[in-house]
Parts: sequence; structure tokens; C-alpha cells
Amino acid sequence: MSSFRKALKSQQRNHHERSQPGFRKTLGLLEKKKDYKLRADDYHKKQNTLSALRKKALEKNPDEFYFKMVNIQLEDGVHTIKQEAGEPEMTEEQKKVMRTQDIKYVETKRVAEAKKIERLKGELHLLDADRKQKNKHTFFVDTKKEVATFNLAKHLNTAPELLDRVYNRPTLQTLETKVIQAAADLGTVKKLAEQRKRQYKVLSQRIDREKQLFVISQKIQTRKDLQDKTHKVKVKRETTNAAAIYKFQTKRKR
Repeated sequence: MSSFRKALKSQQRNHHERSQPGFRKTLGLLEKKKDYKLRADDYHKKQNTLSALRKKALEKNPDEFYFKMVNIQLEDGVHTIKQEAGEPEMTEEQKKVMRTQDIKYVETKRVAEAKKIERLKGELHLLDADRKQKNKHTFFVDTKKEVATFNLAKHLNTAPELLDRVYNRPTLQTLETKVIQAAADLGTVKKLAEQRKRQYKVLSQRIDREKQLFVISQKIQTRKDLQDKTHKVKVKRETTNAAAIYKFQTKRKR
């Protein structure tokens, strides 16, 4: 029983590393195990780095060549790319032409998106996928008595059960003369509703893309105008949804 009592963790004594004796403080800090661990890890890390560099140097191909060997020079222990004091890569006229081409490309894409948006709107007829009518249809009558006795189903000449439909609302004559879809085809109706919902999602995405292309076109045009004009004052900062607005000094043209 005594051996079991000695094995209990709760009954054991915590043994700490001894501190530096007072008469040895002049020799410096007494290294503990955690200090040795840090020193050992740092030593092994440096040894691994040196061995890796030594292996890389031994396996290096003497015929190997990179363009950065010529274009980079060492300054104060830091590799920097040489700045060649030659002619600029592009002139101002060339930059203007490139910006003009960029504007034309973005405008072409924006016009294509606008055409696709109009085509989708024509196919969907701006009907809500959840069958919730956003707009209101107001009927006008002459007297208050007619307001109190107004029957919407009779006025629209349809069944009361079909009043909540915002599209394809048949009249009573149509219901009498044509065959009505059976309840077994409700799965097809739900499938068409899901398809219409996906089309509305695509329409929303295309509208957002068209707005982004318009903002990009404005920003490119603003940068192109800044190349020709001086004495500008920024009126409004550039944001993700709008280009910057500048005010230029007016000049009289001869």
C-alpha cells in the first residue's frame, strides 16, 4: 500500500532546478534546461543551413546562367536591380494609345453585357421568381359604395384562387374551354420555378458586372485625361464604386 501511495502524482513532490548559488553569481547566469534547449535548437538550425548551402554549392552547374546575374548588383549587402539610365520604355503618346485601346476593350465588354441583360429582361418579362408582385395595380371607381362592394376576381374575370399569380392568370372563359393542368404535374411547375429563379440570379450577376465595367472605364478615362492636363485639384477620392473627380484650371484656347 505504501508503494502505491508513493506512486500517486498528488502525493509526489515537485523537483525544481537549483538556482545559482550566491558565491557563484560572479560567473554569470546558471543555464537551465530551457535555455540549453533554445541554444541547441539555434545551433542545429545554423548547422542545417550551412550543410544545405554547402550541398547546393557542390551540386551547382558551372554553365548555369540567369539574367539576374547581370542585372542585379550587391549594395550594402542587399541585392538591387540595376537602373539603366536609358530611354524610357514607352513615350506618353504610346501610353495614351494603350489607354485608348483599354477603354475600347472595356466598353466592348460592357456593351455586350448590356445586350445580354436586355435579352434576359425580355425573356423573363421582369416577373418575380417568388411570385411576389413588387408593383401595385390600382383600380379607380366613382363612389365609396363601389369601393366597399368591389370584387377583384369579378373585375379581372378570373377565379379567386388565381389572384395571387402575377403572370399567366387565365380568365374564366379560358378555364371553361381549355384543359387545366392536373395536380400530378406540380413537380414540373416547381422545376420551372427553380429554373426561373436561377435565371434571375444570372441577371443580377450580369447587372453587377456591367456596373463594374462602367466604373473601370471611368477610371481608365480619368487616368488618360490626367496625362494631358496640369494644375489639377482632386475634388473626390477614388473608391471601389466610382472614379476620382478632378477639377482642372480653365484655359482659353486660341
